[in-house]
Amino acid sequence: MPAVRRLAAILAADMAAYSRLMGADEEGTHKRLRAHLGELVDPKIKGHRGRIVKNTGDGLLAEFASVVDAVRCAVEIQRAMVDREPELPEDRRIRFRIGINLGDVIVEADDIFGDGVNIAARLEALAQPGGICVSGTVRDHIGDRLPYAFEDRGEQSVKNLARPVRVYAWRPEAVAEPPVASVLPAPPTSQPAVAPRLSIVVLPFANLSDDREKQYFADAITEDLTTDLSRIEGMLVISCNTAFTYQGKRVDTKQIGRELGVRYVLEGSVRRAGTQLRVNAQLIDAATDAHLWAERFDGDTGDLFALQDEITNRIAVALNLELIAAEATRPTEHPNALDYILRGRAVSNRPPSRDLRDQAISLFERALELDPRSVEGQTRLAMALTSRVMGEMIDPATSDVTRAEELIEQALAASPRGPLAHFAKGLALRVRGRPEEAILEFETVLAVDRNAIGALFQLGWCKMMTGLIDEVIPLAEQGIRLSPRGPSIANFYWRIGWVHLLQSHEDDAVLWLEKARSANPRLSAIRAMLASAYALQSEPERATAELAEARRLSGDDRYSSMARLKAAGYAGSHNYWGVPEVRALFEATYFAGLRKVGVPEE
Repeated sequence: MPAVRRLAAILAADMAAYSRLMGADEEGTHKRLRAHLGELVDPKIKGHRGRIVKNTGDGLLAEFASVVDAVRCAVEIQRAMVDREPELPEDRRIRFRIGINLGDVIVEADDIFGDGVNIAARLEALAQPGGICVSGTVRDHIGDRLPYAFEDRGEQSVKNLARPVRVYAWRPEAVAEPPVASVLPAPPTSQPAVAPRLSIVVLPFANLSDDREKQYFADAITEDLTTDLSRIEGMLVISCNTAFTYQGKRVDTKQIGRELGVRYVLEGSVRRAGTQLRVNAQLIDAATDAHLWAERFDGDTGDLFALQDEITNRIAVALNLELIAAEATRPTEHPNALDYILRGRAVSNRPPSRDLRDQAISLFERALELDPRSVEGQTRLAMALTSRVMGEMIDPATSDVTRAEELIEQALAASPRGPLAHFAKGLALRVRGRPEEAILEFETVLAVDRNAIGALFQLGWCKMMTGLIDEVIPLAEQGIRLSPRGPSIANFYWRIGWVHLLQSHEDDAVLWLEKARSANPRLSAIRAMLASAYALQSEPERATAELAEARRLSGDDRYSSMARLKAAGYAGSHNYWGVPEVRALFEATYFAGLRKVGVPEE
């Protein structure tokens, strides 16, 4: 018999701090919970034409034919709970969390199943005690039919679902306090009329764990993020001392932006249950109160400090990309040098290609026309020029590298300790065939900014070319951990596949090179290396197809013969194939595979 399906509004509710309250007073807590359910929750659900599907010990699952009825019921329950148990201190009162979703469900006599139910349960877990979280589908359906304000929390990843879910929150603070009470008094100090382009405050992360003593971890996340964001070139970050004055207070994002003179606000929460930890973070435009980015990070607390580092590093790396992208797309009637720099940076942050490199160079050139003394403009243009030489494997004796070196000299004269200028110098040394010296420059960058993805990638390349191959994969893995969905991910996959190929681990090489190809199918070098790996695995058809694509994408004849390919790598003093022992590995693997797929010697 086919399953019975129907569209339903699903309400999932549970009791916040259930384990803590039961541990303190098991019988009393159970009695109070049953009273709330019997006297308030169950009648409200029935009164709004809902059906209680099942009780779950610390909560329940219900379904409604109407989304409006489900949301109205949830709000009335939460409002009524505020006035219950007035004789108890706040930390001992029972509070519910509620999640509501609209979706297709499979119906049985005493249960319902399906993604619609799973999403409702995940939304309930995201809600504050006394609060409600609804999906974007629910928010769209209720429209203006109900007089309740829902805050856009952005897209959230949901377990076992490929697509993120848009989440809207109704907060418990909306119950009794008028909107005026949510505005904090303005500080006495004056703030700039226009906030700096890259300016942010990291608000204290909320501790949503049952154990209030775990506040220290949320505070540590806030402090570390403030430090990491301060390392981003050109970023103004409000100090922790000021940010912590907002802790525990209801805040208005627009008001904070005006008070502190910042364009962006980062807020988040930490929830710990047993050995599992979840951190949510949201980036908000202070001028519009719009959520620009949201992400969730899960981990095991076995090594708490390592987990803390990983979470803060990943948020800092992601925010660097998001903030640049946001600023680059702001409409500007009369762009200045900074506008062109931000646009160039946004282009450079995309997966690399010849057209994008040329576009970035043009934008940085325009910035220097407007402000010839801009250190960031000089450095970014130098980086783009040397990247073009590396990406296209052209002679480093060209004017590109000569001009890049002149720009780097100017930048270092003005800012001797600037990590970006040292990174550019490392690139120039690399294309001049001096990877040993470049290693020192990239290590200097990482000593200042541990989240410098580009320095990690280039350091790995230089170590490989100097024969330190065993040190390459850990650097690439660190880059993947820091930015698992960043624009550079293909390069890190490629680097790992490259090392495996040189070590004659063809199966592992194919695995990683295929991931690199999927992440950026436009890079000819990845295709050529994959062609070699397929050939070494005796898969001639796949090898031939990849070689043909490498030739098409390269735009030149470097893959027409072994002599031309090697010459491109040896152009000028640029030794793309490494020290003699590394060149021997290339001969035994990469070059051998290309010969096998039919690349002639001449």
